[in-house]
Amino acid sequence: MFDFVRKHTKIMMFMMFLLIIPAFVLVGINGFRSINGAGETVAKVAGTSIKREEWEATHKSQVDRVRASNPQVDVKLLDSPEARYISLERLVRDHVLQAAAQDAHLFATDASVARELQQNPTIAGLRGPDGRLDMERYRALLAAQGMTPETFEARVRQEMTMRMPERAVLTAEVAPTRLVDVTLNAFFGRREVELAHFVPTAFRAQVNPDASAIEAFYKANPGMFQAPETANVEYAVLDLDSIKKTLAISDADLKSYYDQNAARLSGAEERRASHILINAPKDMPAAERQKAQEKAEALLAQVRKDPASFADVAKKNSQDPGSAAAGGDLNFFGRGAMVKPFEDAAFKLEKGQISDIVVSDFGFHIIKVTDIHQPKQKSFEELKTTLDTELRAQLAPRKYAELAETFTNTVYEQADSLKPAADKLKLDIQTATQVQRQAQPGATGVLANAKLLTALFSADSIEKKRNTEAIEIAANKMVAARITQYTPAHLLPLDTVRNTVRDRIIEAQSAALALKDGTAKLAEWKAHPENAKLEAAKTISRDKAEGLAPAVLNAVMRADTASLPAWIGVDLGQNQGYVVARINKVLDRAAPAKDVAQQERNQYAQWLAAAQDRAYIENLKVRFKAQIKVEKPIAGVKTSLITAE
Repeated sequence: MFDFVRKHTKIMMFMMFLLIIPAFVLVGINGFRSINGAGETVAKVAGTSIKREEWEATHKSQVDRVRASNPQVDVKLLDSPEARYISLERLVRDHVLQAAAQDAHLFATDASVARELQQNPTIAGLRGPDGRLDMERYRALLAAQGMTPETFEARVRQEMTMRMPERAVLTAEVAPTRLVDVTLNAFFGRREVELAHFVPTAFRAQVNPDASAIEAFYKANPGMFQAPETANVEYAVLDLDSIKKTLAISDADLKSYYDQNAARLSGAEERRASHILINAPKDMPAAERQKAQEKAEALLAQVRKDPASFADVAKKNSQDPGSAAAGGDLNFFGRGAMVKPFEDAAFKLEKGQISDIVVSDFGFHIIKVTDIHQPKQKSFEELKTTLDTELRAQLAPRKYAELAETFTNTVYEQADSLKPAADKLKLDIQTATQVQRQAQPGATGVLANAKLLTALFSADSIEKKRNTEAIEIAANKMVAARITQYTPAHLLPLDTVRNTVRDRIIEAQSAALALKDGTAKLAEWKAHPENAKLEAAKTISRDKAEGLAPAVLNAVMRADTASLPAWIGVDLGQNQGYVVARINKVLDRAAPAKDVAQQERNQYAQWLAAAQDRAYIENLKVRFKAQIKVEKPIAGVKTSLITAE
């Protein structure tokens, strides 16, 4: 079926035209929208369905908000399955709050909406000196966002109403200060502990698996010894660099560009000048500034009378510490190096000429130009290579816009090979071997792009060796690829992985022996504390772990200390061993500084309010029978840029 479509594209387009146009006549655009709106249900709240269309619109709004506040954010993060699911959770949460407000007969009044609009900083900027709102600008601002004042104000009312059930929870009294301090003191309290760590490496010598054990482990755990699926691929890249190579630029084009840019490319004029500065910043009192100007005028008269004395006068009188000792010499400088008034004056003077008084933010300057470096204009032949590079860089983005569509269409219409597209656009076909479905850590370049790899390892690409679609992986950069040879995941032969199997057995059994010995010692030392062989005692707390693994620290801090000493054992898992801890003392925390204590109380209040809010929302979800019908993604790139709260 798809082969027929690919080979008869024009016929299919004509047939679709005949079918679609009458449908629009009969149903209309709004009819199609309503059909689409009745699409897949992705969630339900209080018996009301949430459609995929609403989810997509909500996610787009969330993405636009994040990109507006952080333009540099990676778009791939925002379009990941995890980010999209978070947008759906946010949408369900909003629907739950709307249901709660409706159930409680809550409604934002006109007066409260008016106050909200008055506090909006954007709208405040549209008010005139008399405080009245410029309605024309207000309407224009909303029209740019596809809204009228009525629809915007209705949205504000809806959002305010939706927040009303939650506001009571967030503004409730959290806890008395004394209770907060007791909680924080307990949380940050200290404990004196002694530890013993039973590490698997200490038991490796006791494990020596024979051939039968290796074979049995290999057969029982085939997933550990799989070679991943791989593919040999070829790909073509359309980007600015590839286009620059193919642009045909004639000598006439270069000569025209040379005539327009020769002066710029030959180098800029530079001036060497000396100056005498009399300091007079803008905030200097008027009387003192007048005295400074009179002094500058007197020095100007002196150096004009005897120009050869300029350097000596500068040494004795200039208040610029950087140049006074050198007779006011500033060496060569180009445009943009000095403050504007100074630059304008210096570039108007002839060599040896002395300026009038020049006023800048620093004070009063007397400038003498001592040399002028006028660059020699380079010939066309000298600049030809530079001209060619610059012109290609300017033309390539325009050409890319033209060729992107050609590249996209060609790799699709002639999907059995990349050669037609490469030949048409003069692109190189590149190859790579042992490419995997997931980019390997540290991978860079085209084949590290997740979107391309997903397309490359699609069923159609694997089975039929077809081109992927043209995928834009960066600004002005497209790539299409195809698999030339595919090797599915497979179990490696035992002889190939025998040493690996042996190492896995040793790791597993060493960890088991460490766990066994640790638990046995814990039982023995509880019964006979005098036999315990523990490290030196250390005092630890949640803010001073003293090198303890997080699992050990949490276990120690959560242990029941009603009777001391208290013994606990912690299995670190992942072949990290087992830790026995004896808690000898529970100590109060050192009293924090007053400002630190207040910061902690504030943080505690935020944590508790957030926890109460989450609990309240979860309760509402149960009450209004909220259901998400889309499976929550497990693997992939996580993002905290779009949050569900």
